[in-house]
Amino acid sequence: MAEIEKVLVVKRSIYEELGTFHGVNFEVEHYLKRLLRGKELEYRDRPEAEKNTQYKQLIPYVIIAHEDKYLCYQRGKRAGEQRLVNKVSIGIGGHINPCDDQMPLFYDNYSEIYKNAVAREVAEEITVESEYEDTIVGLLNDDSNEVGQVHLGIIHFWRLTEPKVKKREQMICRLSFMSEKELLAIKENMETWSQLCLENLGELMRRGRIGQSKI
Repeated sequence: MAEIEKVLVVKRSIYEELGTFHGVNFEVEHYLKRLLRGKELEYRDRPEAEKNTQYKQLIPYVIIAHEDKYLCYQRGKRAGEQRLVNKVSIGIGGHINPCDDQMPLFYDNYSEIYKNAVAREVAEEITVESEYEDTIVGLLNDDSNEVGQVHLGIIHFWRLTEPKVKKREQMICRLSFMSEKELLAIKENMETWSQLCLENLGELMRRGRIGQSKI
């Protein structure tokens, strides 16, 4: 019998205390100071977490850019989240699992665990053969659909010195770098989170260039 995946979640009530929003929010430090250091965080079985709207799964969402182009791909049939199959995405990322947790028992600062998760998730899906700068530039929330209701995204902006990226996971299809104009032409085929990021791409890129927020 396959082992049930466990994912890191935060109580929806904590998110609501910090302030609800729709789309992209740029108050990174306000949210992460609580979300990554709160005792309210816990690991729950993913099948239950995907349906329980009393919790938000924390999801790193990494936008990868080289100069004025952005990494884009289509989610294939092997995607872990079947509700996003065939959708176009400009974000690489996934769940935070116990395997990312190398801290002592009862440790209350999840910042290092979170950093481990970001590195693992990106490395599982793609190979980045370039130096880059990593900046947290915003947060993502969309309660308008059943996927968004149980997830809260943390947007990273990676600026690569060279456009050297290869796919690793089978669910990654049609991987390429595209301009903002090219992305706008296929916006309707994108997953909701990518649409929201595309609508705020200029500000996300600006914050990524100045290296505004890190943990």
